[in-house]
Amino acid sequence: MSAASQDALLLLRQSIAAEQPMVPVASLDSTQEAALSTATHLRLVHPQPTVLPLEASTRFTVNDFKVPVDLRSIYFAWVNRDLLIPEYNAAATQLNEQLAASGSGATVHKLTFVERVNLITWIEGGGESEYIKPMPGEKDAGSATTEALKSSSAPTAAAARSGRGTLDPRLQVIYAGERKMGDRNSILRGAKLVDFSGVRKSAVIFMNKKAANPAPTNNPALSLNQKPSRAVHPIILLSPSASSLIRLSNARAFLEESKYEPAKTDYDSSMIHILHHMRDIDANRPMRFILVESVEQFKPEYWNRVVAVFTTGQPWQFKNYKWSQPQELFRHVMGVHVGWRGEQPPDNVRNWGHRVQCFSIDKWREPGAPGAEASRFRDREVVEAIWKRIETGMKAKGWKRDQAPASI
Repeated sequence: MSAASQDALLLLRQSIAAEQPMVPVASLDSTQEAALSTATHLRLVHPQPTVLPLEASTRFTVNDFKVPVDLRSIYFAWVNRDLLIPEYNAAATQLNEQLAASGSGATVHKLTFVERVNLITWIEGGGESEYIKPMPGEKDAGSATTEALKSSSAPTAAAARSGRGTLDPRLQVIYAGERKMGDRNSILRGAKLVDFSGVRKSAVIFMNKKAANPAPTNNPALSLNQKPSRAVHPIILLSPSASSLIRLSNARAFLEESKYEPAKTDYDSSMIHILHHMRDIDANRPMRFILVESVEQFKPEYWNRVVAVFTTGQPWQFKNYKWSQPQELFRHVMGVHVGWRGEQPPDNVRNWGHRVQCFSIDKWREPGAPGAEASRFRDREVVEAIWKRIETGMKAKGWKRDQAPASI
């Protein structure tokens, strides 16, 4: 029996493509559907009757392809594919609490937004996934998947013509290679999930204003001319450490003008504003970012607007943060470390993993020194890479032109 015929991910994908039922059950021999908090196996009837343990590891991996995700988490993500990020996280937390109460020791892995969209797209017939490891003996994850799907779709195409005559063998081969091109995700909103909760919030504000200030009968459009709500600006936290290469005194020149210059020691401002075009979020105007080194004046809701934390690798920087432990902090916010080219990042930064992005700039040379002017031409490349990472993270968390995410 081939590895593809027993692969949990492929069996799940084939069953969904054929619109066949998948039932969580409480034991290997049971046929009665059970809650996911008490189920131990997943029973499938296509392409052949199979019972798979929910604790089985799959080829879908996270954390730089080191941690395989179990079948329970994959099935849970698929069943809750239409939930928004906060709702999905809340449902996963509730299920983990139920699993803990049952004493099974099982847990559901909370996939990030990008991981979940990638998984759902692949299950629904999308191309190769960067999170899915290839099978043993296969060069890539797509070859075995393609063959398995073709073998399972051929009888389905023939069965669909039941009672309408014999299908020409050549047409059967063509039908076997067909791929379903449209579903409610791709037709209505594409493969990427879109958060429409902001529309509801805007409607509530509009209706409240309209009820409080009814328009005169001779000017029914007056209520439509209300001033828009104040824009919510994203926040970037800088390290207050004296060893940090990026401080408030030189952040504007670096992030706005793409030119590094040493930080000043006598700079007394506590906050600066910079502008940058985030074209995938707002193509018409630049976004205003607030840069601060201290969180003493932070309100709780400000943390939902933090899009990046610049760090030197010193944990004391996070003492007064909402998430004071680095591992927890960088699960919510992207970390940025800027160091000299040719030098290794600090051990702490490397231990915190891929959620802290490391960037290297050329060492500063005093004006007049040999090569001083030429040494700064690569600053723009580094700054553009930093902004690209920040923009990707903002899009994934649901940032809109005038709206911050409800939670991060």
